[in-house]
Amino acid sequence: MPAAGNNVLLKMENITKSFPGVVALDRVNFEVKAGEVVSLVGENGAGKSTLMKILSGAYKKDSGRILLNGKEITIDSPSHAQALGISIIYQEFNLTRNQSVGANIFIAREPRKSGFLKWLGFVDEKRMFKEAGFLLTKINSRVSPRTTVRNLSVAQQQMVEIAKALAFDSRIIIMDEPTAALGESETKILFDTIYSLKKQGIASILITHTIEELFKVAERIVVLRDGRLIGEISAGEATKDAVVQMMVGRTLGEFIQKVQAEITSPVLEVKNLSRKGVVDGITFTLRRGEILGFAGLVGAGRTETARILFGADRKDSGEVTISGRNHMIRSPRDAVKAGIGFVPEDRSNEGLVLKLSVLENIIMATLKKHSRVGWVNKRKMGDTANNYIGRLAIKTPSLKQKAMFLSGGNQQKVILSKWLATSPELLILDEPTRGIDVGAKAEVYRLMSELAKSGIGIIMISSELPEILGMSDRIIVMHEGRIAAILNRSDATQELIMSYASGQQ
Repeated sequence: MPAAGNNVLLKMENITKSFPGVVALDRVNFEVKAGEVVSLVGENGAGKSTLMKILSGAYKKDSGRILLNGKEITIDSPSHAQALGISIIYQEFNLTRNQSVGANIFIAREPRKSGFLKWLGFVDEKRMFKEAGFLLTKINSRVSPRTTVRNLSVAQQQMVEIAKALAFDSRIIIMDEPTAALGESETKILFDTIYSLKKQGIASILITHTIEELFKVAERIVVLRDGRLIGEISAGEATKDAVVQMMVGRTLGEFIQKVQAEITSPVLEVKNLSRKGVVDGITFTLRRGEILGFAGLVGAGRTETARILFGADRKDSGEVTISGRNHMIRSPRDAVKAGIGFVPEDRSNEGLVLKLSVLENIIMATLKKHSRVGWVNKRKMGDTANNYIGRLAIKTPSLKQKAMFLSGGNQQKVILSKWLATSPELLILDEPTRGIDVGAKAEVYRLMSELAKSGIGIIMISSELPEILGMSDRIIVMHEGRIAAILNRSDATQELIMSYASGQQ
């Protein structure tokens, strides 16, 4: 990717912002050039989102100044930021699902028909769809402006958000965790779109926890820690360890520290598990105390296998034996009774009820244990929830806090608590550290080691090969719905795993 020019489009100087009892930003400096791609990184609480919310008009700074094209500006509101050419795309998209793509792109600013019809408020749909189509073409999107948003994939919805930003003539687009819900091919499409924006002189600021992505798309990496600017580094000169060291003061190797557990008798035996067009002939054994990693490319069948084991999807054939007993698992309820817990990849939609409290989410799968003759024992519920909050070090102001207001790492620990409360014999963890910062990842790894030492068998599905190699006792590599290889930890390398995952072995 060619380097941006020397034209400094935006400068934020000595930005300070405090909340009651917390200094969120302490004299932070940040700048971006026209057409530059900058990644803003740091652990949860580092100040990334606060800085970007000030830039996008959601928060007001306490002190410091912002310069746009060399002129000092005061950003009064999100709509004022948009008028200045600054747009932000949040992880949760701001789209109306039952309206068309074109209507979403021009929402509240739809072109009107002329004359008397304009006075009556009639929308000129032909013009709206034409202009929306032009904006989508500018980012090489094939989405039809007439399509209803609910019929789009997550990646396509993201393209609509970017087109909506272009409709405001944005010169700076901020993207918060833009790849969190995207697969590998969809992520490539997004990166191609960012490159297209760059060629048009539009700057992109990316907030991400996925360090590998920094080197694929960003030109410069800016690091915040505890509300302060730690420094910046050219992506071309940076290493993963160097970025992590700046973020948390430790190297990457210090985070993946597996504690070896005693591996004993089989807890799960799977024979010839199949679902037409999805997986075929899956056979493996998981032992107590073992962490069995599942690696493979997107679409290889890893998550699909997990969903069948948990009863979320039906199998066509195959046998599942848990602790020596054959089980017919037709639903998640059957799986829970059989001793299986499942932490899904999509924690927001499948793992949590975001509008419910931490307490309600933790006891959700064990409500019967906390009730008698139809009466719920609130004290017992609170004791259970507090036990896991302490055990997993969940950071929440109270049991009543809604799950939506927790950080990604703490949300993940709430989901783990829910399943640990069921006293499972085995846990399936699908992308357990996706979208959480490196510090929270270290806590998840520590917890996985503890659970394995307690005798729980763990299936870990992960797209991060360092995670697979660092935490797994054995590794199952899948390719096109089949098991391509089962590797011992001592024999596995990234190159060997990828050769099996891509079908080259």
